Order: sequence, then C-alpha cells, then structure tokens
Amino acid sequence: MSDNKKRGFFSRLGGFIDGARRWTLNIIFLVIVVAIATALFTSVKDVTVPDGAVLVLAPEGVVVDQLSAVDALTQLSAQGLPRETLLADLIETVSLAADDPRIEVLLLHLDELDHIGMSKTLELAEAIKVFRQSGKTIVASANHYNQDQYLLASFADQIFVHNMGGVGIEGFAVIRNYFREAIEKLKIRFHVFKVGNFKSAVEPLLRDDMSDAAKEANRAWLDQLWTLYRDTIVERRGISVSKFDYYVNHIDKVMAEVDGDAAQAALDYGFVDGIISRPMLREMLIERVGENKDGSFKQSYYRDYLMLNRSLLVEVKESVGIIVASGNIVDGEQPTGTIGGDSLAQLIRKARRDDDIKALVLRIDSGGGSAFASEVIRAELQKLQEAGKPLVISMGSMAASGGYWIAASADEIWATPATLTGSIGIFGAFPTVDNLLQGLGVSTDGVGTTAVAGKLRPDLPLDPILARAIQSGVEYGYRRFITIVADGRNKLVEQVEPIAEGRVWSGIDAHQLGLVDKLGGLQQAVDSAANLAGISAANSRLLTLPLSPEEELMRMILGSGMVKSAFSVSSPLISVLNSVLPAWNDVLKLQDSRGVYAYCLMCVAP
Repeated sequence: MSDNKKRGFFSRLGGFIDGARRWTLNIIFLVIVVAIATALFTSVKDVTVPDGAVLVLAPEGVVVDQLSAVDALTQLSAQGLPRETLLADLIETVSLAADDPRIEVLLLHLDELDHIGMSKTLELAEAIKVFRQSGKTIVASANHYNQDQYLLASFADQIFVHNMGGVGIEGFAVIRNYFREAIEKLKIRFHVFKVGNFKSAVEPLLRDDMSDAAKEANRAWLDQLWTLYRDTIVERRGISVSKFDYYVNHIDKVMAEVDGDAAQAALDYGFVDGIISRPMLREMLIERVGENKDGSFKQSYYRDYLMLNRSLLVEVKESVGIIVASGNIVDGEQPTGTIGGDSLAQLIRKARRDDDIKALVLRIDSGGGSAFASEVIRAELQKLQEAGKPLVISMGSMAASGGYWIAASADEIWATPATLTGSIGIFGAFPTVDNLLQGLGVSTDGVGTTAVAGKLRPDLPLDPILARAIQSGVEYGYRRFITIVADGRNKLVEQVEPIAEGRVWSGIDAHQLGLVDKLGGLQQAVDSAANLAGISAANSRLLTLPLSPEEELMRMILGSGMVKSAFSVSSPLISVLNSVLPAWNDVLKLQDSRGVYAYCLMCVAP
C-alpha cells in the first residue's frame, strides 16, 4: 500500500513538473509573439511612402514560388528563420510601383540574394521592363555579384559594384557523386527498375561516372540555357559575345590584366557601370531623390510598400484561382513547400466547388516524386475540367517527371524559356544488405506460406519473382505516363515515345516539341485562363488551405521582415550540409506507396 502511495505521489509530482514546464514555455512563447506583434502593428502605422522615393527591392535567401512550412517555435529558435522570398511578392511590388508616382527609382539591392534562377529571373524581369517603360530608373548594387545575382542585375539601367567586389560568372554544369564502388565495398546491392535511356536518377548507385546518354541529355539543355544566359547579358550590356566568352573562360588572364582587382576587371569588360562604396551610393541616391530624416536617401522597403498597398486591394467575386504546387510530390497531406497528393487534391476540389472560381491556374515548380501521388492530383484536375472550368498550367523553374505528369492534360501549358520540363520516365530502386549482414555474421532465415511471403526484405536477396513483378509494374507506369501525355497533348503514343525516355528539355525545346503550348510567365498564364473563362484578367486570387491562427500570425510577422535581425543565425556546417545533401535528402522523403517514382534528380534549374 505504501509503495502504491509512493508511486502515486511521484507520478503526480512528475505530472505537475511536466505541466509547469509546458505552461512556462507556452507563456514565454506568447510573450514573445505579443511583443513582436505589438511592434509590428505599431510600426505599420508609421510606414509611409515619401514622394520621389527609391523603392528598395532586397530579396533574401532563395526566391521561391511557395514558402516552406516551418512551425512557429522553430522560426523563433536558434535554428534561424528560413531564408526565402516569394517571387510573387517581388513581381507584385515592382508592378505596383510602375504606376505609383511616389516611386522614382527602383534599387535592386542583391547582397542577401542566395538564389533565384533563370526562370524566375526572366519572370521578374518582365515586371522590371514595365517599370522602366514608365520612365523610371533601375539601379543595381551588390558587394559582389555571383552568376545568379548578376543576371537579375543586368536588367538595371546602371550596375554598381563595391571596390572590394567583382562579377563572378562560370557557366552551368551538372556534377554528381557516384557511389558504385563504395556500395560494393559496403556489400549493399541496389536493385534498380527503370524505363528510358535518359532516366539517369539512379546512375550514382550503379556507376562510377556519368553515362554517355546522360551526358548527351544534360549537355543539350545546359548549352541551350547557357546560350540564353549569355545572349541576355550581351544584349543588356551591349558587349560582344567574344568579349563575354573571354571574360568567363580566361578569367585568370583577365585578373592578371588588372593586378587581381576583380571590380576593375568587371568595369573594364563592361559588366558594371561603376565601382562605388556604400557611402558613395548613398550620396548618389540622395542627390537624385533627396534625403530622409535618417540621413539616407528617401526610400521605401519593398515589404513595407507591399503591405501598405495590399491593404487597399478589394477582392472581386468572379476570379481565376491560382494554386501553387511547389516541392517534391509526396503521398498524403503535406505542409506548404511539399506537394502532398491528398492536400493538393483537396485544394483543387475546393476550387472546383467554388462557384466564384471560373478557371484555375496551377503553378508547378517541382522535379516530381511519387507516381501514385502524381496520379491522385491529375485525376482531381481532370474532375475540375469535366466541371467546365479551364485549367492552365504555369511552369516555374521546373515541372519535370511527376511535375509534368500532373500538367500534361491541361487546356494550356505555359513555361519560361529556362524552365526544365519533360523527364517522362519511371524508376524504382530496392536495396538489399544480405551480403553486408553475412559479412558481420548475421543470417536471415524462416518459412512462409507462398513463394513470395516475407521475401521483400532488405536483409534477404531480392527474389526473382518479385524482381520481375516490380519491373513489370514500372513498365506499366511508364506506358501509362506515355498515354497520359499523348492524350493530353493530342499526340499519338508513337510521337511521344521519342521525346520521352526520361529526357529533360528546356522550355524552348519543350515548346517546339509540343510538350508546352506557349512561352511566358505566371501573369501570361493567368491572362490566358481569364480569356478562356471570359472574365477580367485582373480578377485572380491565390487559393490556399486554411492556416491555423498561430500560422497566420507567424506568417504575417515574419513576412514583415521585422524579426530577421533578432532571430537569424548562421552556421557554416549547416550551410555546407544544405549545399551538398539536399538532393539525396529529397529522395529519402518521397516514399511512394509502391516504390515507383516519376522524379528528376538531375533537374537543378540554373
């Protein structure tokens, strides 16, 4: 009896301590959120746009079509905030400023931009061109331009670089690690099932180098996108192709000409208009637009500017719905930044049942993933079309493999010239470690009621019956993929087969091959969908699944950019891991219910 009392006492004590801990953490969290929210709402009232101002467009981290979902506690923890900027926010900001008489200059401040990619840059550039046509000036500045930043900067009227900086351009490449020898040393066997000469996602498991077929496919789109990059710079900067090529391919000689001064080299070769320190840039802009109370030039930060203008927008009823599908395609319900088969299907179903949504634009930025989840999504899109609502696809940086699977049956498909698409192929992979275990002295044995019972285990050799069955399933999935493309694109199966086999195409080639209908960005796709539905293109709205109150509050707070300096940290180790391992980390998350994937591991859009 006394033991029970003791256990009861300690159990209650433990429960009390655990409850107190939870309440304390919750109170601390609420205090932080309230403090930030109060600061946010107070500051919003003070935000104004001065006449003749500079609009500071300063994207941070990676420019994406959809923000990754991160829980609030993680966002406020030492792990730091996700460094992402919405492409739609940048385009909307520049478009609004083009017609705003208060904005005189657009400053592309690119120091914090990690990656935007060619496809998204070309879409943002369209808005920048409209801004320029309104008679206003675009200036770009950075401490040092990497290749990605420089393409965006090239659309400015003036490009300035810091005296300790330069312009780094190296070209595009696909470089991979290959693990065949390491896998053999570990005595692991990967059983690979695929269809298509160009479905090279599994090559690192089977080879020590890139196959000739993979080199041929990759070289084709790499060369085409590099030509597009080079021609864009040459046209924007008014330099010759030979001068551009010499700068890139003989950078050692270029640097020797200026005694290692990279900024001077960029100026001499016409890549920048001036070498300028931060105080000099500030003084130049003050001279152009005037000085504010803080001693800097009159300015409006793009997040503040966008928040103020959005508060004036009025939602209309009859609309083109826009759904963003960004990330790997995975079964089930998934948070934003990953395409969940069930969650995206639910959102499409919501659009179909909403009488105010007259057409749908699905924005895809994905290299694919689960074949099963891709089919779940495609079937729901088909129901939307059967309900009489036009479906238009807008492809972002990539819509390949499973991303193309869900796009193929649309009424129209739009892509940018730099989009990576196609990759029409299927693969599966199953590892067995029986040799490894035997080497460690571990044996596996047992009995079953059928020829295949218990045989699909990684600690047993893959049974030939199961191997043939899996290969048959993969081949069926490939034939189904081909048929979906043929039906959706109004082609014969025989016409699709030569452009399939897992081969990746640029938007330019995909358009010529009929895999894509038109070249253009999201806004052009929305305009076209509105035309098909017979409504105004101005009537569009983003459709999302409802967020929890906590997620809504955190999205609003973090979207303001106010808490960046307070909570962001940098870890060199995390940066290295994120740059080396993301592709393999993505593969591990796919988890198709049948182990069959429509995924393009090679699709890393430049």
